Amino acid sequence: MTKFLEVKNLSVSFPTEDGLVKASNDVSYSVDLGKTLAIVGESGSGKSVSNLAIMGLHNRATTQISGSAFLNLDESPIDVISAPEETVRRLRGKVMSMIFQDPMSALHPYFSVGNQIAEAWSLYNEGSKRDGMKRATEMLDLVGIPSAADRVKDFPHQFSGGMRQRVMIAMALVNNPKLLIADEPTTALDVTVQSQILKLIQEIQKEFNMAVILITHDLGVVAEVADNVCVMYGGKIVETSAIDEIFYRSQHPYTTALLESIPRVDQFGSHRLKAISGQPPSLIGLPKGCSFAPRCQFVSHVSGNRCTTEDPELTEKAKDHFARCFLSTEQIHSLTGRNVKA
Repeated sequence: MTKFLEVKNLSVSFPTEDGLVKASNDVSYSVDLGKTLAIVGESGSGKSVSNLAIMGLHNRATTQISGSAFLNLDESPIDVISAPEETVRRLRGKVMSMIFQDPMSALHPYFSVGNQIAEAWSLYNEGSKRDGMKRATEMLDLVGIPSAADRVKDFPHQFSGGMRQRVMIAMALVNNPKLLIADEPTTALDVTVQSQILKLIQEIQKEFNMAVILITHDLGVVAEVADNVCVMYGGKIVETSAIDEIFYRSQHPYTTALLESIPRVDQFGSHRLKAISGQPPSLIGLPKGCSFAPRCQFVSHVSGNRCTTEDPELTEKAKDHFARCFLSTEQIHSLTGRNVKA
């Protein structure tokens, strides 16, 4: 079945004086209307870079981009990677929108939030300034900002972090897009506000039947939100599957390590969280073989020193469950002592 967004073999690199930064390497994923795909990984793993390419927000003069990203629209599919910049510009904000990580830097400090939302609306709709402000008020009310008719005149600095994030969501949704990319939408927010923002995205997704891509470094925040998950490391997808498969039957040591670093309410006593030793690899000089090998505790269980000499392919370990690892499913389950839930 055709998905609304289909990304295939997307690579994004940045030439620098020190060498070529391979920020995203041969990335493929898809998401359908009404579904949520979470892209998880440490900072610098290539999560945001890939989606900025989809939005057409990289400077083509200083960025090398290959692969494709098709939006399967009713009229005809459009590859936003190869399409002219003007075509992508017309899609951005209307068909596809993005919530950025830091709402304070994304919002203009000199204009009221109402004016900024109204401006986004006026780009694709005919109407007066009053019509735009009316739409802005409706959107602020939709995202749960109290006294929206009064607060529409306020400036970003007059809102809390959580409220500014709601303003960003309102701006992203003002033209009823079909694809919403949320880049770390809960970073720097307290746990209660995190839950509120994620719940809000879910509710609006259901109302507008949107495809949602949620970019995050925290597997914990996607447990009850995502339908499918892509785990990225060193610019590549190292594991991808449905959310339950990832949590209970993960097939890659990096995914398992991420899961073991999350506090769990069902574990009592002096259980200690496990940190992942070492540092993420430099994207200028990725190690030969598996990028995670220098930090992987199971390298010695793979014969022939393959982890340090061969780059594993993304292979199907179970139905619709892909992982980039030489270990078999049985070995992973035995070594980790988890992934046993049927």
